[in-house]
Amino acid sequence: MSYNKIRVAITHGDTNSINYELLFKAFSEPAMTELFTPIIYGSPKIVSYYRNVLNTPTNFVTINKAEDAYEGKVNLLSAVDEEIKIEMGKSTADSSKAAWKALLRAMNDYKKGLFDVLVTLPLNTDIKPNDKFQYDSQMAFISSQVQEKSQPMTMLVNEQLRIALATTQLPIKDVPAAITKELIVNKATTLWKSLKRDYMLTNPRIAVLALNPDSNQGQEETDCIIPAIQEMNEAGRQVFGPYPAETFFGKELFSAFDGILAMYNDQGWAPFKTIDTGEGVRYIAGLPIVCAAPLHGVEYDEAGKDLADPLSLRHAIYLAIDIFRHRQDYDEATRNPLPKLYHEKKDDSEKVRFTIPKSKHEQKNEE
Repeated sequence: MSYNKIRVAITHGDTNSINYELLFKAFSEPAMTELFTPIIYGSPKIVSYYRNVLNTPTNFVTINKAEDAYEGKVNLLSAVDEEIKIEMGKSTADSSKAAWKALLRAMNDYKKGLFDVLVTLPLNTDIKPNDKFQYDSQMAFISSQVQEKSQPMTMLVNEQLRIALATTQLPIKDVPAAITKELIVNKATTLWKSLKRDYMLTNPRIAVLALNPDSNQGQEETDCIIPAIQEMNEAGRQVFGPYPAETFFGKELFSAFDGILAMYNDQGWAPFKTIDTGEGVRYIAGLPIVCAAPLHGVEYDEAGKDLADPLSLRHAIYLAIDIFRHRQDYDEATRNPLPKLYHEKKDDSEKVRFTIPKSKHEQKNEE
């Protein structure tokens, strides 16, 4: 790509939510366009509507093609031409169609190499654009468009934490059946690769959370999680656990690790939101495209009330740019590696340090 600045595509998401207010606020700071070239996949008509309702100025430049984007400007690509009825604070079929249409246009442009990274604003996944639409999340749709073989994975990121989710959007009763050794190995491997390439960590240290409160007695731990951790260690990767979530976060053990693998949605989201100070980002690991999103949802109850905080959106943009640059540096550094002249000595001190204490029940059985 011959452009001087990194091109950041941003899809407008649900048009009845806080998304356009976020865009106005995020780009009210002129310095934003000094860092990158934004291309917002949205609608000039909807921008005009929100500009009048919110009584806010906008410096967006309307373009019809990503190729025409101006550096130093906030580019609004007309991805939705038809009239869209705006009903702030409501989930409607029109708002859903507009959201998915903008995302489809962005993915088509990505395939043509017209931008570098993607930031998606939230939409309501409960309403589909049509009866034939089969995707239940933006992540699933994006994955289908890039035809990536490995499974994508949601990662919650802020200054203190990187929490990956082994399963997402599953009822609690269905989680145990979904936890398999193969799943844990796959997700831990995706996390490990992401930490190395996306975050430039040479030898990342990963903590795996237990599914059950007592990590030494659960069947899932014995049959699936512990064997998966052992397999990862045998492959030369620093993976530790399983840790009971309450102890792990309550004693702030997370500060010793570069990444955390949680077993289900709330096990990762609850502590993350408790610790997060507003800058948290949702990142999709394991895909060729760099894709991030603000942590919040559509927040219909805040639409049009000047309550939207653009901090998470800004951090999503910054994270995507950082990861894009890290990938460039990593790929350049590993393109023609020198052969090893010696074998590294194994150091088991880390394994001893992070070993899970055995329960009294296990100690008694050994005696």
